[in-house]
Amino acid sequence: MPRLDDSTEALLRAGQSAQSTVKRAWDGFVDFAVRDNVLEVALGLIIAQAFTKVVTSFVSDIILPIVALLPFLHRNMDEKFAVLRRGPHYVKEKGYNTLEQAQNDGALVLAYGAFLETVISFLGVSLTLYAIGHLYTWISHDQVIKQTVRCKYCRKYISEKDGREDSPQQ
Repeated sequence: MPRLDDSTEALLRAGQSAQSTVKRAWDGFVDFAVRDNVLEVALGLIIAQAFTKVVTSFVSDIILPIVALLPFLHRNMDEKFAVLRRGPHYVKEKGYNTLEQAQNDGALVLAYGAFLETVISFLGVSLTLYAIGHLYTWISHDQVIKQTVRCKYCRKYISEKDGREDSPQQ
């Protein structure tokens, strides 16, 4: 059989090495991707994103319009703002009626209404998740929300059930 020249042989070895490296990387990825916990986390993130959208819509479309009926607000919460620096076309008698109008004029604004809406939405999501965690614990008797206490030795928060057998009883 005729012998391959050195450059062809080196190219063949490099190709086999690259193929081996890619196969190992692919096998590692498949092992990682099809583990149960990775799929559970991915599913949990997708559900959490959809849940967050529902709660955000509930807050912005149902709760905040009701809050806007309070006598001192006079408009939707997301439209509340304070002008820090007026824009070039500001007319003192008229002012800015909307946040968009102020921003289009180049005014520097503090959009505290949008921030408050985001904070209320965050509180809605976190309180609802906390309630779901307690409901799950009550139904399944499997604690999802773990109680913590401060360790008297290291001052870090540890599980309430963790303890040291050699510590003196109080």
